[in-house]
Amino acid sequence: MKAKIHITLKQGILDPQGKAIEHALDSLGFKSAANVRVGKYMEVELNEKDKAKAEVEVKQMCEKLLANTIVEEYRYELG
Repeated sequence: MKAKIHITLKQGILDPQGKAIEHALDSLGFKSAANVRVGKYMEVELNEKDKAKAEVEVKQMCEKLLANTIVEEYRYELG
């Protein structure tokens, strides 16, 4: 089973990378780009057939290592 994990800064947390990209897009003529947020994307192969068990594992991975839950939020898809 594969977990696709998306991690982004929580709303209200300053995203300097996102602001830099937003500014660069604007300077390249992409005037409609706004509120750019940068995040991380990961794919993890799990040797687990039971979807409920896989979900518990992915949540634990995110909470303990992959995401800093003080300033980041995460979401995932299992498939």
